[in-house]
Amino acid sequence: MEDIMTKENVTLNAKQESFAQALFNAYQNHQPLKMADWDGVVTDDDTAYAVQDRFAALKKLPTGGYKVSLTSKKTQDMFDSDCPLYGQQVDSHFLPSPALLSLKKQTMDPLLEVELGFRATEDLKPDDSLEDLLHKTTVCGTVELPDCRFTDWFPDLNKFNVMSDCAVGGFVVYGLERPADKVFATVEDAANVNVTLYHNGQKQSSGQSSEVLGNPFKSLSWLVGKLAEQGKEFRTGQLVSSGTFLLPPHLTKGVWTAKFDHGFGDVTVNVND
Repeated sequence: MEDIMTKENVTLNAKQESFAQALFNAYQNHQPLKMADWDGVVTDDDTAYAVQDRFAALKKLPTGGYKVSLTSKKTQDMFDSDCPLYGQQVDSHFLPSPALLSLKKQTMDPLLEVELGFRATEDLKPDDSLEDLLHKTTVCGTVELPDCRFTDWFPDLNKFNVMSDCAVGGFVVYGLERPADKVFATVEDAANVNVTLYHNGQKQSSGQSSEVLGNPFKSLSWLVGKLAEQGKEFRTGQLVSSGTFLLPPHLTKGVWTAKFDHGFGDVTVNVND
């Protein structure tokens, strides 16, 4: 097999190309990979993002946006990382709330995270300040459902395989979108959004947006800058789920509801077999 050159000018060797193909096959047929079979195939960030690009290209679907992971010290430590990472999300995996999902038909081994989402109302640039981003986005509550092409992956999957697997992207369910500068008088206000998560009406946990790099706008800024480093752009209309407020539980059957303050309302996912 010939080496594959990616957009980041990283050349994938034959084993790394096979890894991207295996991720795509698992994505299609819901047959999970074994971690031991792919350990050591990817050992650096640039190659991991190159495998992700190849995996995303094999889907032949539009990129509707992104997810940002490892936005707290606790989650970075879990995956031996000192910075966030991102994953590309296909447009069809962004769902408006309330959403209905089938565990067996649409997911493999999903978790649930509660986050803020930002949608660009114009192209975002790496030199945009946090104040600029406040004026160039809408904001909404999201329930992100990380999912993985590996069996028994959380929290043992290594960082490079997480990155290769589109940052274990699954689905993002988003709530009411409003202009960010109408919701928040200042950038600093975005650090004070509170959420409580319920499963079938029973409280599970609660969290605050300050868990996301101190402020979710910092997560958005990091993403825009990282994309620019790789010759990509956060374009008008794209949406990002910017990082979890709380440690994720496993997604199970039933009704999951994230209740936000600041007028975001509820984001609901109904999960069946």
